[in-house]
Amino acid sequence: MLLQNKTAVVYGAGGAVGSAVARAFASEGATVFLTGRNVALLDKVAADIIAEGGKAETATVDALDEDEVEKHLDETVEKTGGIDVSFNAIGIPQQGIQGTRLAELNADNFMLPIATYAKANFLTARGAGRRMAERRSGVILMHTPSPARLGNALVGGMGPAWAAMEALSRALSSEFGPQGIRAVCLRSTGIPETKTIDVVFGLHAKALDISRQQFQSFIEGMSHRRRSTTLAELANVATFLASDRAAAMTGAVANLTGGLIVD
Repeated sequence: MLLQNKTAVVYGAGGAVGSAVARAFASEGATVFLTGRNVALLDKVAADIIAEGGKAETATVDALDEDEVEKHLDETVEKTGGIDVSFNAIGIPQQGIQGTRLAELNADNFMLPIATYAKANFLTARGAGRRMAERRSGVILMHTPSPARLGNALVGGMGPAWAAMEALSRALSSEFGPQGIRAVCLRSTGIPETKTIDVVFGLHAKALDISRQQFQSFIEGMSHRRRSTTLAELANVATFLASDRAAAMTGAVANLTGGLIVD
């Protein structure tokens, strides 16, 4: 198993991306600590993992609360001896953020995702990195969609927020790399399987006066594969990146856009 005897902390584990990655980690042998603000969703994911023979625990943690993040990491280290993998998959509702032209966008709505994603990813990555440094080993993972790189219209502050995450990931690699810690960002297309992207595609379609399916077809038509990244594809690559088989990868963006972005 790729992650046998590894300890992984997943933030936003009740959501579609976080839960998919948590399940993939557990299926490869990791003990997964699921965190988020909705304990009912976390408990359901944990129950599924345990039913499949995996190991999972849940905790209510607000990734924007420094004290909660630090306390949970301390408790996890006390139980397991250390943190091997940190994956942040937190998200915020997109109504009022995407689907509005910048010229008409409220400044607070523009700044909300930038402040939220930057702070949450900084707090969780810093907390994990401090503890990983003690054992000189660990992997910090993040996830961004394609507007982190592309100049997309109607994404509001999300594009700058995702770009900031990728810049943070590079900085983490630079500073923590000498201590044996890797930092990698996974960049995908929007994933229509998720409720969030279903909403987002609807917001963009409304702004462009086309159907939601027309908008999805337009986006997918720009990729080489003519389809979106799937949750399974994202989770499989995240598992590989978290494993020792990806030991040479750090300071990088794993491009899962299927040719929507060509490096």
